[in-house]
Amino acid sequence: MSKLPNITTSIFTVMSKMAAEYNAINLSQGFPNFPVDERLTSIVAKISKENVHQYTPMAGYPPLMNQITKLIQSSYKRTINPDLELLVTAGATQGIFTSILALVKTGEEVIILDPSYDSYESPVLLCNAKPVRVALNDDYTPNWETIEKACSANSKMIIINNPHNPTGKILTETDFLQLEKILSRYPDILVLSDEVYEYITFEEKHISAHTKEFLLNRCIMVSSFGKSFHITGWKIGYTVAPEYLMKEIKKVHQFLVFSVNSISQVAISQYLDIVDVNLLGKFYQEKRDYFRKLLQNSRFELKPCEGTYFQVASYANISQDDDVSFCKKLITDYGVAAIPISTFYSDHKDQKLIRFCFAKDNFTLESAAKKLCDI
Repeated sequence: MSKLPNITTSIFTVMSKMAAEYNAINLSQGFPNFPVDERLTSIVAKISKENVHQYTPMAGYPPLMNQITKLIQSSYKRTINPDLELLVTAGATQGIFTSILALVKTGEEVIILDPSYDSYESPVLLCNAKPVRVALNDDYTPNWETIEKACSANSKMIIINNPHNPTGKILTETDFLQLEKILSRYPDILVLSDEVYEYITFEEKHISAHTKEFLLNRCIMVSSFGKSFHITGWKIGYTVAPEYLMKEIKKVHQFLVFSVNSISQVAISQYLDIVDVNLLGKFYQEKRDYFRKLLQNSRFELKPCEGTYFQVASYANISQDDDVSFCKKLITDYGVAAIPISTFYSDHKDQKLIRFCFAKDNFTLESAAKKLCDI
């Protein structure tokens, strides 16, 4: 008997598989296709011949943990204790999964804001807990009144994703004020802040949970080197939480993965000495702007994108097909893969919207745009 009877193959897997079968340009799954920084690959080549191939300490490679501590201090003016509040994880998803598994108990409720990343619900269900799905407004701003109504004595956690996948929306100061009001009324609710795209924001600056005093003692922050440094296949990220929560998270982590890939930890610890994460926003803003310019003569209506490397587009002027059918037709008939937004909702709300990933080289974006403009 399945523990996850309603969980099927991820839409990302489905669309990427179809893209490969039909030789379509894959703008569905969120991975860059341009080269990794040569400085990083040079570090990997050098250290591969060194003594870096055995287990690192369970919580992380100490020099990397020190570098992360410096990064958080320089980015957010927050000082953490790496020994007590930090954990290097095998990707952000593992950090999310481990945190939920460690902290959520049978019968408790976890509030998930739709459209939402598909990895949030499964660990909640595996805890025999209840996912409470609350839809964002149509412009993807949080409806804090609805969110508060969803809270109860059984609520254990609220998951926020900022910058937001799939929509590219970022939270504002007003949003954090509203969140603070809710938490003041429900002192036992924790917050899991998924900030994997934290360095990829554009006109407006990302506001991190790290900067909010009221969150520091009840929030788990999740970050991703894979997203920040275009190395998604490395599956490496980190989680920050207050000591009393991190103690529980580490208990699960040590039996789930024990320690994270040693070469990646050593390489990134050295790379952080020479890379400037503050340039990422500019880099991806140029990608976003170029992709939007390429599509300006298409029949797609492009929605605002404030962060991440995803562009949501309406195809309502093109077809009245449901978004899953339209994405399949986009692959089979036009040679471009995208993700239907309805799959990020528990009720599969269909608004004729799809998501493109623009973390691609210019040739790929140009080739895809040419096909999309011909529709």
